[in-house]
Amino acid sequence: MTTPPDLNLLFTLDALLSEGSVAGAARRLGLSPSAMSRALQRLRDSTGDPLLVRAGRGLVATPRAEALRAQVSPLLQQVLQVLSPEVVPDLLQVQRRFTLLCSDGFVENFGPQLLARIADAAPGIQLSFIGKTRRDNSLLRDGSADLETGVVGKITAQELHARALFHDHFVGVVRAGHPLLEGDISMARYAACDHVADSRHGFGQDPVDVALAAHGLSRRIVTSVAGFAPALALARHGELVATVPERHTRNLRSGLETFVLPVAVADITLSMLWHPRLDADPLHRWLRNTLREVCTG
Repeated sequence: MTTPPDLNLLFTLDALLSEGSVAGAARRLGLSPSAMSRALQRLRDSTGDPLLVRAGRGLVATPRAEALRAQVSPLLQQVLQVLSPEVVPDLLQVQRRFTLLCSDGFVENFGPQLLARIADAAPGIQLSFIGKTRRDNSLLRDGSADLETGVVGKITAQELHARALFHDHFVGVVRAGHPLLEGDISMARYAACDHVADSRHGFGQDPVDVALAAHGLSRRIVTSVAGFAPALALARHGELVATVPERHTRNLRSGLETFVLPVAVADITLSMLWHPRLDADPLHRWLRNTLREVCTG
């Protein structure tokens, strides 16, 4: 098997051709003159050419060395570029598509501002929003999605990276004029109403149900939906009570009445998640920072 060439010799050759002397090249690379002389001999052995020969007190380049002079500098620049961290390209010239896996409520609340930021800074980037149809993170793993928003839970793949976007707390929501709004909203009155629940939780496993159960109460759940947007749509046109995250649904609750829950429910943290293969990607990093700025702004 042929021994691969020592690419460090390219730096040595570049220094020798630029300086025109062993001593000058040695100073440039922080080597001793004797080490540089040995490196020059290795270059001569590799190329089969003396490269630099004595002319009076100095050295002159051979024709082969002159031919290499035009090649070695651009080649070194390419090597340094490959072995250096990638930098964010000119965002105005970028052409790329990203897929964001998120809920409908997230799109309605944060999508317009996110798209506006992207259109202003990087108009060539396209962002596709897709809904969550699975509870696992397989779309991030297989590359079908580039970024996901959600609550980090027990089923979240351990290899994924996650960063918090914002904290949120639950509130109750009903239509204007709902009977629940007449008088104090006690735990008993709240639980006795007809409720629309999130079907993504098992019955009785929703944080609200767990909190009520600690007080010996349970909600009367008459229907369930997969998401907060449809829950609010049902509450808007009937007697149902929806319990949703406040920040996550802020734009969806226009025209509805929001009230403080009469039972203590733990806050949630909405995070963004991504696969490690995209962690160092400069454009993906830019998208993550932009999304976080939109959510925290």
